Amino acid sequence: MIAGMRYRRLGASGLKISELSFGSWVTFGKQLDVGLAIDCMAVAFEGGVNFFDNAEVYAQGESERVMGAALTRLGWAREDFVVSTKFFGGIHPGVNTTETLNRKYLLQAIGPSLERLGLDFVDLIYCHSPDPETPIEETVWAMHDIVTNGQALYWGTSNWPAESIREAVELAERHHLRKPVVEQPQYNLLHRDRVEKFLAPVCSELGIGLTTWSPLSFGVLTGKYLNGIPDSSRARIEGVEWLAAVAEDEASTKMAMEVVRLSGEVGCTPAQLAIAWCLRNPHVSSVITGASNVAQVRENLGAQDVAMELGDDVLARLDVASAKPAS
Repeated sequence: MIAGMRYRRLGASGLKISELSFGSWVTFGKQLDVGLAIDCMAVAFEGGVNFFDNAEVYAQGESERVMGAALTRLGWAREDFVVSTKFFGGIHPGVNTTETLNRKYLLQAIGPSLERLGLDFVDLIYCHSPDPETPIEETVWAMHDIVTNGQALYWGTSNWPAESIREAVELAERHHLRKPVVEQPQYNLLHRDRVEKFLAPVCSELGIGLTTWSPLSFGVLTGKYLNGIPDSSRARIEGVEWLAAVAEDEASTKMAMEVVRLSGEVGCTPAQLAIAWCLRNPHVSSVITGASNVAQVRENLGAQDVAMELGDDVLARLDVASAKPAS
């Protein structure tokens, strides 16, 4: 039984987002058509989810189209939901349209993205990856202008190193520009160090929130790959074949076995335990979950109650299990 969604501020901003959010990576445009997207988003929204994450490059723009069509048909009031998208990879071949954060690309990418989403503005835009070939100052100015133009309300980074985030904040403060308020990193029991060792100080000092992705490490932590990779798995989808190597990694297997074992003791599913563990980090504003069917959405929503009930003994055992051996 879901006790009710809780909401957290996005870093030091005033924006409140649901502690569990719904993302479209891998599934929208590949596993989910508009009809299934509507079903999943409706259940998430009914469960209190108000944050829906996307990116220009997901399914080469098709993910934004699917989500946009779903939003149109669902007919929610615009003030009731938060939508994000991301820029870097690009969907049109060209020297200034792929793997860049230069001003030309960013200012020309936002318009078509809004058209695909069917929105006048997105609430949040991310720089999807660092760009060593573009000065950070140029990117900060471009993101500031997109926000000033009313095409986005807030901006942030994704997969950026802590020192680059710090530089972006300092540049924005020096020039009185809109500052990044969020970083979107991978965070789960198999990938902890970047968030806990490097990003945590930046979050505390600069007011950066975290919207973390892959709480289940691409589904590995559910234990569904312990007996091999099913033909119906996303690991069999064209373009995601690399997931098979992740699923079959020795460290992944050991961690998945421990999550499965502990979830049985706690009385929840492995997915709920893995997501709940992420929610216990105070720097996390929202954990982005994904699903290919309604049942998975409902299961993921149950993680918020598990997080409230997790005892210190279970957390300590997960810490031990996920600790990397000394080199």
